[in-house]
Amino acid sequence: MPEADGASVEAAFETLAGFSPGLAGVADPADPAFGLLEVQVDGLDRLWGPEPRLIERLAKALGPILPGSPRAGIAGTRFAATVAAGHARPGEPVHVAPAGDAAFLAPLPAGLLTPDPDVRARLRRFGLRRIGAVAELPRSALVARFGVEGERIHARARGDEIAPFRPRRAPQRLILGLPIEPSVADLEPLRFVLRRIAGALGDQLRARGSAAAAARLRLELDLAFAPPGTPARITVEQRFPEPTAEPEAIERLLLARLERTPPPAAVARLELELTGVGPAAGQQLPLFVPQAARNARLGWQLARLALVFGEDRVRRVTVGDPEAPLAERRWAWRPVAPEESVS
Repeated sequence: MPEADGASVEAAFETLAGFSPGLAGVADPADPAFGLLEVQVDGLDRLWGPEPRLIERLAKALGPILPGSPRAGIAGTRFAATVAAGHARPGEPVHVAPAGDAAFLAPLPAGLLTPDPDVRARLRRFGLRRIGAVAELPRSALVARFGVEGERIHARARGDEIAPFRPRRAPQRLILGLPIEPSVADLEPLRFVLRRIAGALGDQLRARGSAAAAARLRLELDLAFAPPGTPARITVEQRFPEPTAEPEAIERLLLARLERTPPPAAVARLELELTGVGPAAGQQLPLFVPQAARNARLGWQLARLALVFGEDRVRRVTVGDPEAPLAERRWAWRPVAPEESVS
C-alpha cells in the first residue's frame, strides 16, 4: 500500500539520520524519485570508519525497515552515485574512486544522461552512444543542439556536479496518546479525552509559533465484547481548511467525523498526531474591518457542514474564466471538505 511504503521510507530516513545529518529524498510514493535515498558521507570516516564500512552499517540498519535489499553507490557527484547504485547488487556497493566519476561513466550508455526521450533519440542519431563520447564534445556544441539540457548532459558526462546537495527537512509531527480505563463506547468521554490531548498539542504549537495542516486520530478498540471481524485499530485522517494551532477547531472537526462514523467498539486508547507542522502564517489585521478572519472561519464552518450533511451536498463556487462565451464555463462547483481518509 502507498501509505505503508511512505511510512517505511520515513522510518528509513529516521534511521539514516543517526549516521549523517545530510539526507535527501522523498517519501511520497507518487513521486518519480521515490526509492532514491541520498546520504552525505563526507567527513564521516572518523565516526564510522571508511566509506565501504559505513555502507555496510547503513545496509544492516535499513534491513529490518525496507521491504527489499538496498543497493548502494558511492561517488563524488549525485548523478554518478545514482548510476553506481543502479549497477550495484544487494550487499555489494559500487564505489567510484575519488575524482573518477568521468572515467566510471565513460563506457556507459549515453541515454543515462537525460530522462528526455527526444534528446536520447537525437544522441543515438548523432552516433553518441557512450557517455565518454559526449564528454569529448565541446560544451558549446551540445548547448547549440540541445539548449539547457545540453549543458546538463555535458556536465554529467564530465563528472561535474550540476545540482548542489540540499538536505531534506524532516516533517515535523506532534503525537500524544492517552489510555482510557475502563474502555468507553460513548462519544462524550472520548470528547473529553480528545479535548485534553488537542489542548496539550495546541499549546506546544503556539509555543513554537507553528500550526498544523492535518490530524491523524488513532483509536485502539477493546475487542472483548466486539462483533467478530472488528478491527483492533481505527485511523481517521483529516486535513484542515487552513493550518491551525487552535485546539477547539481541531477537536470540533474530528468530533464531527466520529459523530458521523462512530467507533464499532469501546475505545481503550486514543492517540492524536498533528502533521504538516510549519511556521504559523501571520495575518495583517485592518484597522476598520472587525471581521478580518471571516474567510477562515467560513472555511471551517463549511468543512463541518460537509462532514455532517455529506460532501456531495455542500459545494463552493470558484470563478474560472469570467470572459468565457458559455456561462457554465465561467464558474465551477468545488468540494468544500478537506481531504480525509479512514483505515
